[in-house]
Amino acid sequence: MTALEPRDADVPRLIEDVDAPAPAGPVLPEGILGRTYRALSIGIVSVVFLIAFEATAVGTAMPVAARELDGIALYAFAFSAYFTTSLFAMVLSGQWADRRGPLAPLAAGISAFGAGLLLSGTAGSMWMFIAGRAVQGLGGGLVIVALYVVISRAYPEHLRPGILAAFAASWVIPSVVGPLAAGSVTEHLGWRWVFIGIPALIVFPLALALPEIRRMASGPAGPQAAVEAYDRRRIVLALGISLGAGLLQYAGQERNWLSLLPAAAGAALLVPAVRGLLPPGTTRAGRGLPAVVLLRGVAAGSFIAAESFVPLMLVTERGMSPTLAGLSLAAGGGTWALGSYVQSRPRLEPHREPLMVGAMVLVALSIAAAPAVLITSVPVWTVAVAWAFGCFGMGVVIASTSVLLMKLSAPEEAGANSAALQISDGLSNVLLLAAGGAAFAALGGGAVDAAHEAARTTASTSHPAAFAVVFFPMAAVALAGAWVAGRVRER
Repeated sequence: MTALEPRDADVPRLIEDVDAPAPAGPVLPEGILGRTYRALSIGIVSVVFLIAFEATAVGTAMPVAARELDGIALYAFAFSAYFTTSLFAMVLSGQWADRRGPLAPLAAGISAFGAGLLLSGTAGSMWMFIAGRAVQGLGGGLVIVALYVVISRAYPEHLRPGILAAFAASWVIPSVVGPLAAGSVTEHLGWRWVFIGIPALIVFPLALALPEIRRMASGPAGPQAAVEAYDRRRIVLALGISLGAGLLQYAGQERNWLSLLPAAAGAALLVPAVRGLLPPGTTRAGRGLPAVVLLRGVAAGSFIAAESFVPLMLVTERGMSPTLAGLSLAAGGGTWALGSYVQSRPRLEPHREPLMVGAMVLVALSIAAAPAVLITSVPVWTVAVAWAFGCFGMGVVIASTSVLLMKLSAPEEAGANSAALQISDGLSNVLLLAAGGAAFAALGGGAVDAAHEAARTTASTSHPAAFAVVFFPMAAVALAGAWVAGRVRER
């Protein structure tokens, strides 16, 4: 059966009476906005839109919040708190969804996400602000895995690429509007309203999506499936991977001899946790599911680590304003959505593996081309063009890894495997960011905590070599991902 040949169960039953005459023509399968899936699709895409808007808007307001709370020294922890708690929540959400269905973890996650925003928006100290970000991370981790389980259970295989493409498209508007809206609100009303205002968006996704999820994807994976007890070992490993990632990030920020102690402790926690939470064979790119999970981490980690330094490079080396530097990446939202749309075309399904290989080569070339703007004779718009192509490749790869994960997962394993995919994504982000940041600082890039102050004053304390040592290794990692992409299909 191919993506062009839906099963009978995938076609809505239009005639209930067995004696009624058959329809005059063939019944076409519904799309993601057809009668059966419309409310569910709009609801869960709205959830992703909410997460996307939060990610872009809150990031804009964060420096102002840290300054007003006298927390510049703790600025990085506002990001790491979200990340470390989300890693634990991903594993918990996977087990919860596999055993009880995705409805409860999704509802709990959206609620925690909103509560964290309110806590940060009303914080009177930086540590309270960080606590709010940690609560947000719990909510975000629960939501993202539960959404993948919803897709796996509620949508037939031929519709999954389409709904994942819609997820990517939901980032386009926030990537352009989010920073501008957050900047305007921060300037005229104050940074707190950026955090307090976003939870109002939660009501619509809850009202629209949850009833449909209850109808189409609630309960255990199947009517005959036994409800197993929670795997306490995996939950302990999840705690280990969260704590280990946090320790490594802390050590990378400190960059002194004493930081070797938390770095060693973090590595000791991460190694057994990674081996226990990711599919066997992931670290050696075993064919099929292990390669899919590894590719997700390689692609996301290399691209995000490089992207984090693009605005700083444009500000400190080419004298652009922070707003223009950030907007130079805005086109990437559209090309990312385009790449996700392209991979969803049924005619390309038989060619998914070579398409992913080519996409990873495109990502590697875009990362390698970005530091060309360090040469003053190269126009600054070059990086915007290069990044647009890289985002297209990422749109193909990220959506394709999600499609393949669902295809290679049994219904009762969808939650655990979705959690593994997200763990690979998130963990590679922090590890490659830590490595890139350490190399950047070692070659005169300045402290990570000072980066935002440098962007604010447009005073350069960095050197071209400090950026080159970030971008070129990340391009090599992305190029290695092209080899991994060639192993995603089982032989």
